[in-house]
Amino acid sequence: MDTHTTSDTKNTEANSYLTPIAVVLGAIIIAGAFYFGHGGVAAPTAGQPTRGQTQAVVNINDVKTAGEPYIGSKNAPVTMALWFDYQCPFCKLLDTNSMPELYTNYIKTGKLKIVFKDFAFLGPDSDTAGLFARALWDLYPNRFYAWYQAMYAAQDEENSGFGNLASIEKLAKGFPGIDEAKVVTQMNSHKSEYAAAMSADRAEGESMGVRGTPSFIIGTHLSVGAQQYSKISALINAQLQKVKK
Repeated sequence: MDTHTTSDTKNTEANSYLTPIAVVLGAIIIAGAFYFGHGGVAAPTAGQPTRGQTQAVVNINDVKTAGEPYIGSKNAPVTMALWFDYQCPFCKLLDTNSMPELYTNYIKTGKLKIVFKDFAFLGPDSDTAGLFARALWDLYPNRFYAWYQAMYAAQDEENSGFGNLASIEKLAKGFPGIDEAKVVTQMNSHKSEYAAAMSADRAEGESMGVRGTPSFIIGTHLSVGAQQYSKISALINAQLQKVKK
């Protein structure tokens, strides 16, 4: 499955046997957690959406977008709220396989705004990356998306080296259009503020059914996983049709 999730599942089986002489009751309980992806992250519980599924139990109008990093026109007719983790390999798949066409066909044409919502749950490096990115957004908002892409291009295995502050600083040094030292200073001086905003993003996502990354809301649909461009564009086009009516 092309998503990281945070829930556990358990299966219980019990067998009872009856003999002609007496009734002997025995229960055998097998409890197992079935994990997928990386980092021992559990599979979704029954009833939670999996890759390719959508459910109309949310509304983009209920998502907090003010103050969050975004790309696209501020007043674009369609908004996509994307919950992500910089260490998530499936977020990288989404960025690699679908985002380029979304950017060309919807962002650059003024039809779509993508709002980036932190869902940092894969360890300390996820937190560090999120804090640095928020500082960068405050100082250099026009460089945020280029930085977002650079982070995924440099991604390695979870908590395997890249993603700590030293490696991020190394990547940032000489990065076009930003001053790495200023970003670090900004991050350190606003760390509690940024951490609170990141926690709020995750809590908001969880309240709307987000259980892993990547997950996004368009209109009244929550989609989970590294969706293909064709599926995302279909959701965007449906919203554009509603705007025209």
